[in-house]
Amino acid sequence: MLVGVGLGPGDPDLLTLRAVRLLHEAAVVFVPGNLAYDLVRPYRPDAVVLKFPMTSDEAYIRECLEENADRIAPFALDGLAVFGIIGDPNFYSTFSRLCEVIAGRYPEVTFATTPGISSITAFASVANVPVAGGFFVSDGNGPESGIFMKVRRPAALAADLRGKGYSEFVLVERMFLPEQRVYRGDDLPEESDYFSILFARRSHA
Repeated sequence: MLVGVGLGPGDPDLLTLRAVRLLHEAAVVFVPGNLAYDLVRPYRPDAVVLKFPMTSDEAYIRECLEENADRIAPFALDGLAVFGIIGDPNFYSTFSRLCEVIAGRYPEVTFATTPGISSITAFASVANVPVAGGFFVSDGNGPESGIFMKVRRPAALAADLRGKGYSEFVLVERMFLPEQRVYRGDDLPEESDYFSILFARRSHA
């Protein structure tokens, strides 16, 4: 298995307890560059630094992804491999693209992620900016997805969002608590707990 582990915004003190445990337990730890290596070095000085170029040359990026996939896959097939990445592995992350390449070349590999403190929440702390109400986050592209918190009537909200071009829905209720539930697609309940988050993604043209 390959687990993408969020390392937080750049301060080693902001790694989660789960991240540290997985760094210790993994047969091998991979990181994309020296900044990520500095974060894992106190726990895994033997971490392998991989090359992920900062370039717009898609052919070169793809070549590096395939090379890295070939290095990682044997360990992920044989045991627990960790890919430590700054921030969170599911938010604007190299990890998701790496998984796509590995899955295409090594379909037997399984994947999981462990969240890290993202730059979005870290910014609010550093800048001392409390955030309330709706807000917009972008990597420079138009909005593709929406995240709705404290959703009490998810089925009704999804029905409304379908009329606005959204077609993919995931509801997580009471996450990381013993009663955690995950609902997908049309399998959304009429009512949900206060501690619920609905993810909606627009249809691709």
